[in-house]
Amino acid sequence: MLEVEHLAVNYHDVSAVEDVSFSIGAGQIVGVIGPNGAGKSTVFKAMLGLIPSSSGSVKYRERSLKRQLRSVAYVPQRTQVDWDFPVNVWEAVMMARTRHRSWFGRSKCHCEDVVKSALQRVGIWDLKQRQIGELSGGQQQRVFLARAIAQEAELFFFDEPFVGVDKKTEAVIFDVFAELRAQNKILLVITHDLGSALDNYDRLLLINKELIADGDRSEVITAKNIQHAYGDSVILMQREDNV
Repeated sequence: MLEVEHLAVNYHDVSAVEDVSFSIGAGQIVGVIGPNGAGKSTVFKAMLGLIPSSSGSVKYRERSLKRQLRSVAYVPQRTQVDWDFPVNVWEAVMMARTRHRSWFGRSKCHCEDVVKSALQRVGIWDLKQRQIGELSGGQQQRVFLARAIAQEAELFFFDEPFVGVDKKTEAVIFDVFAELRAQNKILLVITHDLGSALDNYDRLLLINKELIADGDRSEVITAKNIQHAYGDSVILMQREDNV
């Protein structure tokens, strides 16, 4: 169980996130939605200790998550990565194995097998020698996904993984998500898609500084909740079965 209790973040005395609490059990894909600037990425970073929180706690299996980061795979937004860094696809994904080799004494061959399997799973094995800066947006996102798989984590944090990707890559990502869920992993995914893709998530968290709604699609995607979160910036076209 991943438990977040009363998480809050302030920037220069300005509240960015206020009193966010939720819990997630094993084998769930949770979509995190909300408008730009709502604090979704801030919640992720505070949970992982990348930025300080002003209050609250984050626990996994009843222990501080910050003390178990080896169990976490964090995939940031592509815009936060220096794609001019001189590494190829193979090297970028192999970086996920560094901690495993140093802590658990895994062999080089084992690590190479894990990386090869991850690259094959996301369909970019043939690009293994390509420099990461030469890749398309969808290919870059697959590198991220392969790296997350190779980390052999228990919790996965994906920050807007579908931005700038093609439909084929989107399908690959959702297929991998489903496989990780079947392995009892916990996945949190920030997304801006309010359409049919939301059917791929077991639960949704609707955030705008605070947690506005938590539940399945029918419970979260309501006119009242969307109005609360987005104001007049979004016109919600609900499916007939949600009316």
